Amino acid sequence: MKKVLTFILILLLAVPATAQKKYIIGFYNLENLFDIYDDPGKRDEEYTPEGRNKWTEAKYRKKVSNMAKVIRAMADDNGRFHTILGVSEIENRLVLEDLVVDPQIAKAGFEIIHYDSPDRRGVDVALLYRPDQFTYLDSESLPFSFEGTEVEITLTPEEQERFRTRDILMVHGTIEGEDFAFYVCHLPSRIGGKGQDLRSLGGEIIYKHALGMMEKYPGIKIAVMGDMNDNPFDDSQAVWLHGRKNLEEVGEQDFFCPFWKMLEDGYGTLAYRGEWNIYDIIQVNHALAFAPEGGLKIKKIVKNKYYGRVFQKPFMTQQSGQYKGTPFRTFSGGAFIGGYSDHYPTYIMISK
Repeated sequence: MKKVLTFILILLLAVPATAQKKYIIGFYNLENLFDIYDDPGKRDEEYTPEGRNKWTEAKYRKKVSNMAKVIRAMADDNGRFHTILGVSEIENRLVLEDLVVDPQIAKAGFEIIHYDSPDRRGVDVALLYRPDQFTYLDSESLPFSFEGTEVEITLTPEEQERFRTRDILMVHGTIEGEDFAFYVCHLPSRIGGKGQDLRSLGGEIIYKHALGMMEKYPGIKIAVMGDMNDNPFDDSQAVWLHGRKNLEEVGEQDFFCPFWKMLEDGYGTLAYRGEWNIYDIIQVNHALAFAPEGGLKIKKIVKNKYYGRVFQKPFMTQQSGQYKGTPFRTFSGGAFIGGYSDHYPTYIMISK
């Protein structure tokens, strides 16, 4: 009996030394997760039963289930649900309320942080979090403002006045008592080859606000995530957000972008005209990249080489036809094909 008790004691003492909590921080563009109702204040007519997409209750429920399936698949791979999941291209809080109670992910207990923004098409960003792992303190919706910008803006004053896009979401809270700020964004589109200055403006807005948070909460750990409509080397990320490709280049007021090197090595989250891009980017500040011993920091998670992961499974990928090998999207050529998203999700892992 004494030997058995001694063995059990050894096991109990060994567990804290080897078991470390790991937290998944990710982002997913849900590709037009609209409800079926016409909102007079939004250009959402195509996502109604009578609209161009014939967006019925059955199609909507299929879409919600598909999004939940991907989130569950990531949890199965990681052995845990995300602690933080930023999302974009969602119409409102209602669609998120339907998503988080889907049976595939309901046990995660996700809470929602969402603000309506002035985007003319009606799409917003939001953040899902697990309250058992992240303690929510406060949040803020950051509008696009041209006031005081150092970016060379091409819009006329009249065009600036009419400009509407998604606000940037900032969420502040704690993980294991450590201060964190998460920024979720969906920067302006590239349609027509335009918007580089507007995406740079978005990077500048985030960066200036993040500097303020670092001043207010010394040592705060920050992750910026979103559909940037830019690659890691573009100005919005590398210049205005001060993103760096390599850890050794990251100064105290810079950010580290783990997806820059991954893009160079052939990874991608979406394909356009046969070329892969990583627009779904997560960057972390110096404090999260270089936390001292005993503090939470970013860890390598792919082949012990990369600090980020582009998540893709065969069911999320087009298996035939013109777009074979690219993300299996919801619509193709105007027809509903029952896919998932035209973007793959990305995530990072942090632990002590």
